[in-house]
Amino acid sequence: MTHNQLLEEIREKASFLCVGLDTEKEKIPAFLQGEKDPLFAFNRKIIDATARYAVAYKINSAFYESCGAEGWISLEKTVKYIKEKHPGIFVIADAKRGDIGNTSRMYAKAFLGNMPFDAITVAPYMGEDSVAPFLSFPDKWAIILALTSNRGADDFQYHSDDGIKLFERVISVSRKWGTIDNTMFVIGATKPEMLREVRKIVPDHFLLVPGVGAQGGSLAEVAKFGMNSSCGLLVNSSRAIIFADSTRSFADAAAVKAQEMQTEMAEYLRQKKLI
Repeated sequence: MTHNQLLEEIREKASFLCVGLDTEKEKIPAFLQGEKDPLFAFNRKIIDATARYAVAYKINSAFYESCGAEGWISLEKTVKYIKEKHPGIFVIADAKRGDIGNTSRMYAKAFLGNMPFDAITVAPYMGEDSVAPFLSFPDKWAIILALTSNRGADDFQYHSDDGIKLFERVISVSRKWGTIDNTMFVIGATKPEMLREVRKIVPDHFLLVPGVGAQGGSLAEVAKFGMNSSCGLLVNSSRAIIFADSTRSFADAAAVKAQEMQTEMAEYLRQKKLI
């Protein structure tokens, strides 16, 4: 998916919502546990219920890999289902890969070559040659981890010896590896004021912002500090949407939560005169 196609989807749906499919098998409603593929059965209902409000889905591979070969099949079925039934939606493999060049090439082939993902999250610690293979696929994206929302982010990401924080150096260096058409950055929502500093370095790139919802991030503050002249945001919510209810009405409850976020997002887009 191209940059312009993603922007068009945002304008059309008046939304920059990314729904995270962090599907824990143990949390799937009991009536689905007897299905041949409970992960996919759950995901399919969530996707169909929320697709009108979301412009992206983020599939966290850990929740599928932890189930062995069957989980990997569920992951493949999920991404293919989105692309077949809702082809305008941007699909992210939240896999956080990154290794020496030949290994990264295999990771890139697995997620961007063999499966129809539009993007993959990558770890930049090993430098440009570890990320470059993910940028070699036309109309595919590398989403580079820069500033995360977990407690341990303080251990390294804010470290500074020369007045430049590590996360700022990661962004300023890695932005040169690609373009606004194939590179995004992960910026956690729990410290939204940092988005102002991020925008000084990458004013035009898309930012994937997790942490709104169960992790306590504020959508209003993310929009205030992170939105650029064309929107430039994909804001992810996972548990707060997909596990909003554990009864037979779980998909309806997910739709309500997604619509609530989309309605708020539409207001921010209107304020910026983007819709």
